[in-house]
Amino acid sequence: MNKNTEDAEHILVCLSPSPSNPKVITAAAKMADAFHATLTAIYVRPTNNDTLSDEDKSRLQSNIRFAEQNGASITTIIGDDVPAQIAEYAHISDTTKIVIGRSGMKKRHFWSKAHLTEQIILSAPDVDVYIIPDSGVDFKQQKESLYIADQIRPTLKDLVITVLLLAAATGIGLLFTRFGFSESNIITVFILGVLVISVFTVNPLYGALGSLASVLLFNWFFIDPKFSFHTYETEYPVTFAIMLISSLITGTLANRIKRNASQAAREAFRTKILLDTNQLLQKAESPDEAMRIAARQIIMLLNRGVVIFQRGENTGLGDGMEFETADLSGNPASRDNNEKEIAQWVFVNRRAAGFKTEHFREAKAQYHAICLNHYCYGVIAIRLNRLPMEPFENSVVMSILGECALALENLRNAREKEQASVIARNEQLRSNLLRSISHDIRTPLTSISGNADNLLTHYRQLDDETLKQIFSDIYDDSEWLIDLVENLLSISRIENGQMKLNLSSEVVSDVIEEALRHIDRNADKHHITVRESDDILLVKMDSRLIMQVLINLINNAVKNTPEGSEISIESRQEREEAVVVVRDNGPGIPDDIKPHIFEMFYTGPNMVADGRRGMGLGLALCKTILESHGGRITLTDNVPTGCCFTVSLPMREVQIDE
Repeated sequence: MNKNTEDAEHILVCLSPSPSNPKVITAAAKMADAFHATLTAIYVRPTNNDTLSDEDKSRLQSNIRFAEQNGASITTIIGDDVPAQIAEYAHISDTTKIVIGRSGMKKRHFWSKAHLTEQIILSAPDVDVYIIPDSGVDFKQQKESLYIADQIRPTLKDLVITVLLLAAATGIGLLFTRFGFSESNIITVFILGVLVISVFTVNPLYGALGSLASVLLFNWFFIDPKFSFHTYETEYPVTFAIMLISSLITGTLANRIKRNASQAAREAFRTKILLDTNQLLQKAESPDEAMRIAARQIIMLLNRGVVIFQRGENTGLGDGMEFETADLSGNPASRDNNEKEIAQWVFVNRRAAGFKTEHFREAKAQYHAICLNHYCYGVIAIRLNRLPMEPFENSVVMSILGECALALENLRNAREKEQASVIARNEQLRSNLLRSISHDIRTPLTSISGNADNLLTHYRQLDDETLKQIFSDIYDDSEWLIDLVENLLSISRIENGQMKLNLSSEVVSDVIEEALRHIDRNADKHHITVRESDDILLVKMDSRLIMQVLINLINNAVKNTPEGSEISIESRQEREEAVVVVRDNGPGIPDDIKPHIFEMFYTGPNMVADGRRGMGLGLALCKTILESHGGRITLTDNVPTGCCFTVSLPMREVQIDE
């Protein structure tokens, strides 16, 4: 019963009409408070719940209210296999502890069934089960006695089968007598008849009646004096007793085997249905798809129409989706205000309603909430048309709804994690962007601040030429800052699809020449060469953005290569594209960084991926600009050392709104 507890404890307390059930609820509430756990109170409502006395019903409602007052969420499921259904719910709801009351009553016979508490322990071996002594009413035994009373109710079909089989056994016995068979063979025929009766009749009572009738028929037809219940031989009463006992044992064993076979078949069918449902729900990518899968599985099981009401955006339910037995695609449900009202009540109270329940009994459908851990995902209505489900069918339906709730919980958790991840990622991008912009503007701002301070303190000592140079530097840095901000805003609008490019036909060599006028001042410490194409390369572009791309690439080469390095800019035509190549003979970029070189904010461990923007904005923006023009940018090695950035732009017109 030991289970590795996780961070979130979930305690399940069992409800019943027992007078001492509040004691069990109180113990569970204290345990939930001590473990900071979620508390759920479960009531397994038997199919013959109508046979409960008014006193028991009133006490049950009082216990349910008491559980709610102690902070428990109420879950009601319908079925007769109480231990299995409690264990099933504990499994799908990740229950860590079960609290249940135990009666002081002892087993009446050694062959009697184990008590409810013992069966739950066996059905849920991986959950801690806490037993609170309970001297009140043993509701489980009361329910079982009522169920047995229903089972032994005689039916005409079983009576006809019994009479025919006894008549057949008697006829075979008379035939054996004519051919001189011994009495032991006739006794065997009657025992075989009792066995067949036990197999083919539903009510176990007919097996016992067949055993007694076979003894009487054997005495009447085959023991002298015939056609009477008298006997001349003193040993025949012993024979009759042995025959009766043998028939009873045979019939009892046959009934037990039949019940076991039926139970095994039902369990196999239930397992298959739940396995198929689980496999289908694992593939569901949305709550709507999970709901549809549950509806289809229930239709396949019951051949009844189903309506599903999903949780709306607010606290209520959305419009229903109806699934018919002949059409599993799902259609909008008919606007039935009464049906929507019942579904809303079930959604709020998380309790079953409709036909064969305590609430809205006149409804033709039965409504069940699909909820888990205090959260309700929707309501499903099963159109029973006043034909109740069998207990086994109801048990399978409850299991399907439990699996559906678990799948919806997983989808909800995955969606919340994804949203949290997106928020965290956006926050990280925002933080990185702020740091990046701060890094980019620090240099020109420092220059402007230093020049301004120099003017304030030494203005009268500076000659005209120096003043002119300082004013020029301040103006250039200011213009650079303005261009930076405008470009950032332009790129943001491009990525959001909100910007219209200012396209015009430009000569590539003119754009390169203009870009060289705005590159880093340290470019004078490098050898920069330009090799232009002999042909005039005319490309439709936004010249300011393409110039920014070239500035970024050249400044990267300037910053990341030692003084005196060779930097070359080459333009040429390849097929229908204009190509500009920026090469350097610096140390190059490591292979493990190359796949990420154009990712936003990626700089790599050596901080060489992007020189202009410290947080890795430059190359990512270059890629965005070129893709908005229908072009591309690639990185290759410059043999023997260095990098080679290749910019390709289509020479045909770019199809974009101007």
